[in-house]
Amino acid sequence: MSQPSPSPTADLIATADAHSAHNYHPLPVVVSSGEGAWVTDVEGRRYLDLLAGYSALNFGHGNPRLLAAARAQLDRLTLTSRAFHHDRFADFCAQLAEVCGMEAVLPMNTGAEAIETAVKTARKWGYRVKGVPDGQAKIVVAADNFHGRTTTIVSFSSDPEARADFGPYTPGFEIVPYGDLAALEAAVDEHTVAVLLEPIQGEAGVLVPPPGYLPGVRELTRARNVLFVADEIQSGLGRTGRTFACEHEGVVPDVYVLGKALGGGIVPVSAVVSSREVLGVFRPGEHGSTFGGNPLGCAVALEVLAMLRTGEFQQRATELGEHLHRELAPLVADGRIGAVRGRGLWAGVDVDPAFGTGRELSERLMAEGVLVKDTHGSTIRIAPPLVISKDDLDWALARLRDVLTR
Repeated sequence: MSQPSPSPTADLIATADAHSAHNYHPLPVVVSSGEGAWVTDVEGRRYLDLLAGYSALNFGHGNPRLLAAARAQLDRLTLTSRAFHHDRFADFCAQLAEVCGMEAVLPMNTGAEAIETAVKTARKWGYRVKGVPDGQAKIVVAADNFHGRTTTIVSFSSDPEARADFGPYTPGFEIVPYGDLAALEAAVDEHTVAVLLEPIQGEAGVLVPPPGYLPGVRELTRARNVLFVADEIQSGLGRTGRTFACEHEGVVPDVYVLGKALGGGIVPVSAVVSSREVLGVFRPGEHGSTFGGNPLGCAVALEVLAMLRTGEFQQRATELGEHLHRELAPLVADGRIGAVRGRGLWAGVDVDPAFGTGRELSERLMAEGVLVKDTHGSTIRIAPPLVISKDDLDWALARLRDVLTR
């Protein structure tokens, strides 16, 4: 008797497992198309996406405005390298600087590249401007951070899974508890060139710092002549209900690090945005990227910035975020989930062990047509595209309530 053929999903997953490095543990779904907040798998099943590519898809799958911008640019020019000027670069830099309230932009591709760029920027500023002795620059970071996975970045991670077996590690970093202003103050010394923080820690489970923490960081860094570098790669560009999460505390850092949603979920676009004094420390040849600031990326990012200027997406994140947290609160009150944290259309939901692990809850929700992803074992993250409808969000929350009562 012949064996039944495997399903397209099983076959594709088996092929991927056989021929790719196992550096991710994705849910067993194979997505083939997407529109708005919904995706469809290779077998025609539809799922509501509550992860949005870790906020890279803030504007949804296949956003018509972004696709139109990309298609128009594809017909004209996609890459020159920075060996030449191109006609989209000036507008991209000028408009991104304006949105950030800054003066200068250094474009890269991925978030990790932008963090590496921010580290290099802070060190060079420390030597050239602050006068720190050569080779002694220090950057203070927070425990449970997630800034990327390069060898330098994992050197200041406190997550064993991200860090183990990748040494020797890059020196020049000190880790302090997140949200602890006294510990941060104690760590800042005459060799400190920057404090690098996520205004909200995403991978750690959407951890919001205590009120007053970010203003305290801003005051401390200004008083000690230290750069405040805000990693807004996940939290920025509308996710929390403001263009930047720092705005909730009335804080403007010295440096913004941006990525993910800046490329509209179409191309990788990232950037370090700061003053002319800070980014002016670079001279030709000292840092660069072949694809950084490419015409296609600039065209898409320009449309992203145009969409953000309307305020529509920030308003949606505010209103739907308030609704999301209001609907999740009773699940905490009746003990079905341990805690909920977040801001805007972004929530970290701690799963009560009685209902399983974060992974198990993610798989149960997937079976009901809802896609989320776990982190740190017991937490799931909810971060749908900002274009999601209230009805669809309510449908997903009903599925969450259902799986928690079985």
